[in-house]
Amino acid sequence: MPINKTVTPEARLSFPHLFEPNSFRDSDPKYSATLLFPKGTDLKPLKKLAAAAVKEKWGDNPPKNLRNPFRDGSEKELEGYEGVTFITASSKKRPGVVDQQVQPILDADEIYAGCYVRASVTAFCYGGKGTAITPGVSFGLQNVQKIRDGEPFSGRSKPEDDFDTVEVEETKTEEDAEELPF
Repeated sequence: MPINKTVTPEARLSFPHLFEPNSFRDSDPKYSATLLFPKGTDLKPLKKLAAAAVKEKWGDNPPKNLRNPFRDGSEKELEGYEGVTFITASSKKRPGVVDQQVQPILDADEIYAGCYVRASVTAFCYGGKGTAITPGVSFGLQNVQKIRDGEPFSGRSKPEDDFDTVEVEETKTEEDAEELPF
C-alpha cells in the first residue's frame, strides 16, 4: 500500500521539536511541530488526506466523536494564534529539515517558533472501539522546509534592539598604572 502524503501550504511554525524529541504528559518522546495557517488558506489537500485515512480505518461509518485535526487558533491564548487554523504533526523518527535551496539545516537555532515553513505530512487515525482513547485523525511529520524568517514567538528581544554601540576607552596597561601599596 503506498504511503499517501502531501506538502502543506506555507505555515508559521510553533512549538518546533525537530532536532530533539519531546515528551508530553509522560508520552513517548516524539519529534513534532505545530503549523499555523492564516484563516482562508486552502487546506483541501490536507483535508483530503485526513478523510482518506478515516475512510481506510472506518469505511463509511466513522465514529461520531471523531477528533478533528484542524483546530481554531482562538482556542489557544498564545501569541500568533489569532486568526489561524492549526494542525500538529509528529513522528517517532527525526524529520529531515532543509532550507529554501533544499540544503540540510543542521543548526537547530536556524529553525524556530515564528519562522515560516512547509512540511510533508501523512495522515493516520487512532483510538476507537476497544480502546480508552477518543478516536481521531492526526498528521505524521515527514520533513520540513524553512521558507523564510519571521518574528520569533519567544518574546525574547534581539541584542541589536536592546543595545546601542558603546565607545570603549583605552585601558591602561600595568606599566601605565601607578604603584599601589597592595
